[in-house]
Amino acid sequence: MWLKELQIAIIEKDAQKIDELVSVPLKFDRVEDIKSAMYLLAEASKLLHELKDETKQTMLQLKKNIDFLNSTKERSLGNFDICS
Repeated sequence: MWLKELQIAIIEKDAQKIDELVSVPLKFDRVEDIKSAMYLLAEASKLLHELKDETKQTMLQLKKNIDFLNSTKERSLGNFDICS
C-alpha cells in the first residue's frame, strides 16, 4: 500500500504527500519491495530537487518583477507635475 501511495504522490508531484509518506517508519518483508522502495525514494528525491529548482527560478523572477515595478514607481514619483 505504501509503495502505491508513494508512486501516486510522485506522479502527482505532491511534495507534501511524499513528505508524509517518508516520515513513516517502514518494514518490508520482501526484497522486491525493498528494491521498489529504493527506486521510488530515488525518484522522489529527484522530483523534490526539480521542484526546488523550479521554485527558486520562480522566486528569482518574482524578485526581478518587484524590482522593476519599484524602479518604475520611483521614476514616476520624481516627475514634477505643474498641473496638479
